[in-house]
Amino acid sequence: MLKALARPFLRDRFLHLLLIIGAACCLAVPFRPGLWAAAIDWHTIITLAGLMMLTKGVELSGYFDVLGRRMVKRFGSERQLAMFMTSAAALLSTFLTNDVALFIIVPLTITLRKLCSVPVNRLIIFEALAVNAGSLLTPVGNPQNILLWGRSGLSFAAFTWQMAPLAGAMVASLLVLCWFCFPQKALYYHGHDRIHTWQPRLVYTSVALYVAFIVSLELKQEVWGLALIALGFIILARRILLKIDWSLLLVFMVMFIDIHLITQLPLAGDALHDVSQLSPGGLFALGIGLSQIISNVPATILLLNSIPASVLLAFAVNIGGFGLLPGSLANLIALRMANDRRIWVRFHYYSLPMLLWAVLVGYGLLLLLT
Repeated sequence: MLKALARPFLRDRFLHLLLIIGAACCLAVPFRPGLWAAAIDWHTIITLAGLMMLTKGVELSGYFDVLGRRMVKRFGSERQLAMFMTSAAALLSTFLTNDVALFIIVPLTITLRKLCSVPVNRLIIFEALAVNAGSLLTPVGNPQNILLWGRSGLSFAAFTWQMAPLAGAMVASLLVLCWFCFPQKALYYHGHDRIHTWQPRLVYTSVALYVAFIVSLELKQEVWGLALIALGFIILARRILLKIDWSLLLVFMVMFIDIHLITQLPLAGDALHDVSQLSPGGLFALGIGLSQIISNVPATILLLNSIPASVLLAFAVNIGGFGLLPGSLANLIALRMANDRRIWVRFHYYSLPMLLWAVLVGYGLLLLLT
């Protein structure tokens, strides 16, 4: 059992890279490990852990198999299914946040691999891009928008209205790309005669625990909510806790620590001090570029210390979610759940062109708005 739990940590090359970066930074800044725990956003870690357990509970219940079979029967072609899944990912991300949307969509997509010949990796890539495009619309679509909304003083409707042109353009562009990337190829169902069983008790328990967890998050009692989920699965199906990719949590924790160490570098401190003097074009490029390196949520946190929450900053950090893998934590979540090394390179075949297009569209919209 211990060997099975340790295997993901030993095979995770991205985790190893983050550890190397952190070790290198420790050579250039004061070594203060006592401050590292404070650098971690524990609310994010706890929320992620709870969602990982809940979605794994539904996945192992077999319900996604049942739902997947119904979907395959409903959609006649690969293109129709891809358009639906991409649209659903974008829509869910507008009010469930991009991470939660992926925890619902990606396990269901993986189930489709057992039912038909749809290119699952390509579909997961489009879903990752879709949640980045859809989530930028509302103040609650992603963590960076939550931060920007709180600092901006705008109403929910006003913030959504200012983001609507970019969100609409990116979702529409992605659906057009999806149309061309998935052929009008008939879906052939592999298991028409199979009678599939699922575990309603595990599904209903997971849903009930999900509601309780959301309530605990709203009440700022996320630790108790996480404990309740863990206790529920220990009693009902402890195998779920052994099937989770716990190394993903360590990746996020090390990422927060690395960002903390990077901000302590003298060069980084001097650069951030001069941010407020940049031109609008310079700020736009900085927000996008910084997001590509350290992810758009930490980039937002850093930049808000120097510049106000504006539509320019909102556009920049949301556009920065496209492109390179670190641009958005949602990218990392989606590709890790795919559990296929080939997807890491293929993701950039689509995400980098989307980044270039988003930069052109976003900058053009900013010129029109100002």
